[in-house]
Order: sequence, then structure tokens, then C-alpha cells
Amino acid sequence: MSLGHACVDVYQGAVAALVPYFVAERAYSYAAASGVVLAASLLSSLVQPLFGVLTDRWAMPWLLPLSAVAAGAGVALSGVTGSYALTLAAVAVTGVGVAAYHPEAARVARAVAHGRHTAMGWFSFGGNAGFALAPLLVFAVTATGGLRASPLLVVPALAGAALCAAAVRAAGPGTRGHGASAAVGEDDWRSFLRLSGAVACRSVVFVGLSAFVSLYVRERTGGGEVAGTAALFVLYAGGALGTLAGGRLAGRYGRVTVVRRSYALTVLAVAGLVLVPGPPVYLFVALTSAGLYVPFSLHITLGQDFLPRRVGTASGVTLGLTVSVGGLAAPALGALADATSLRSALLPLVVLPALGRLLLCGLREPAPLGVAAVRADPRDPAAR
Repeated sequence: MSLGHACVDVYQGAVAALVPYFVAERAYSYAAASGVVLAASLLSSLVQPLFGVLTDRWAMPWLLPLSAVAAGAGVALSGVTGSYALTLAAVAVTGVGVAAYHPEAARVARAVAHGRHTAMGWFSFGGNAGFALAPLLVFAVTATGGLRASPLLVVPALAGAALCAAAVRAAGPGTRGHGASAAVGEDDWRSFLRLSGAVACRSVVFVGLSAFVSLYVRERTGGGEVAGTAALFVLYAGGALGTLAGGRLAGRYGRVTVVRRSYALTVLAVAGLVLVPGPPVYLFVALTSAGLYVPFSLHITLGQDFLPRRVGTASGVTLGLTVSVGGLAAPALGALADATSLRSALLPLVVLPALGRLLLCGLREPAPLGVAAVRADPRDPAAR
């Protein structure tokens, strides 16, 4: 499941990694380029909660390989389309594929992980590793033939489809059960909405940096494509490591405490990224990555524990809607960059993790679903 997650999420990273090439080869403005990110995010934002609701009602493991292929097909076609409208349509297909994948994948991963934070951390690590590899993959492909070589980017999707199908077969009947029917506990919508608001703030920061950090670092350091690709790789690679660290830190300090401290770190790190000139910008990119990604898998398990009767819906929101909503802000950041400068456009990103930290004030650690079930009725075979 972790490897399949990597093969799917490489396409979320690939859309942002393609932005500098759209600017260079097609002379897109910052606003037009950020519109590509919006196209991938918009449909994903709208339909991912719907897939979450469907997952709560029916198990759909067959959806995993299908959505992996759809995610790859959109990115593969985006570089060979003849118009801006067709490019938007292609990356929108990627957005739908990603949206269809995550709620069902999170349900299956939770089933095989038995709710363990470290196991879910490995599942999230796979997705973030895919993000991290995206800039390198896009750079390798475009170096051989520019955007017209983009059909080669479909290869991870085919591998991901095979891996997902193999994982579902290996897991057996446990991945095909109805998760909601066995849930015990009450849904805490108030805490879930506060968590979702914080995740949305994180999303705007992450998507904004994904779209523009490569161009920004080129501008600040005077480097070329390699400098920009390196910055994007650091942003994503640090996240892959941060996700694993998050699961371990949560076991020691508690999930809510780790999430709060991560948001506080992000405020300082983003400020340094935007304001400190020269090569030290890479250090602040790495710190920003840690602040954004340490709580990543914890968002998922917290959301699922806040809504124990709607695990698919919780996954669709924390993995989908609130994550993808950052793409909705990307055109505004691009328009601001066109009107002023990239630095001015990135400055508002310093405020958002502080707002997210405020939303987390007073949030309490929920009881894990399995613990709640056993406490409810230890004689119940389903609870055991």
C-alpha cells in the first residue's frame, strides 16, 4: 500500500513540478501557471469527500488501480496538449484520479495497519516519497525531450495499479468489509471541523510553495533549473522523513501536542524562507518541510478518531478536501506575484500556519477507535 501510494502521489507533485516548464516553454504567466495547479486541485477538492462518503457505504478496493491509472494519464497528456484549455482538462483528470484513490486507500491501509500510528505513518510516507521523487522524475523526463516527453510519466501509474491490486489480494477479505458498520463511538464534529480548518491553512502554504518555491529559489540564488529542482526536492523529501518522525513523536508526546508544535515551527520556517536571502534558503525549505509534514499522518488518524462512524468521510476531508483546497488559493498568489513580486506573494503564507495553530488550541486527544470499542463492550466479538 505504501509503494502504491508513492506511485499515485508522484502525480500530485508532478503537476507542481511541471509549472516552471509551462512558464519556460509556453510563456505562461504566473497566474496562468498557477491555474494549472488549480485545475488539478479543484475537482479533487470537490469530489474527494464524495468518494469518502461512498467508501463509508461500500468497500471499493477495485477503485485503487483504476484511480492510479487515471492520475498518471492526465499528467502524461498535459505536456502534449495543444492548448491551455486541454492542458487544464488533462491535469483535471489527474485530480479526479487522486481524489478517487485516497479515501479508499486510507480505509484499506487502516484495515491492514489495525489503527497503529507508525503503520499509518509508513502509508503516508509512501505518498510523501512520491511527492519527493516527482521533481526528479519530471526533470529527468523533460531533460530528454521537453514537455513533449511527458507520456513517459505514465510509467509510475502502471506500476502503482499493479501494486495496489497486489496489496488488496494479499490483504484478503479484511479490505473488503464494511468499515462503518463495526464502528463504535460518537462523532465529534466540532473537533473535526477545527482540525480541518488547521489542515486547510497548512494546505495553502504547501500548495503555494509547491507551485512557486522552484521559481523563487532560482530568483533568490541566481541558479538555474537545477537550483529550483533542488529546492522542490528538499521540500518534498524532508516531508517524507517528517511523516515517519511524526508517528514516532506522537507515540511519545501525543498526536495533538506534536501537531501544535509543528504548526509553530512552520511559522518561523516560512518566515525564514521568504525573508532570508541566498543559499540559506535551502535550510529554511527543509525546516518548512518538517513543520508541514511531521503532522501529516497524524491529521489522518486524528480525523478518523474524531469521526469513528465515518472513517471514509474523515479520510476524504483530511487527505482530500482540506489538502486540495490550497490549490484554490494558487491563482490568487500567482496574480499577486504578477502584480508585485514572488516574494510579496509568498509573504502571506507566514500568517496561515499561525492561524492553524490558533484553531488547534483546546483540541483534545480523541480515544483511538479500537480502545473505544473495547471499553464499550469487551464481550462483543466485533469490539475484540
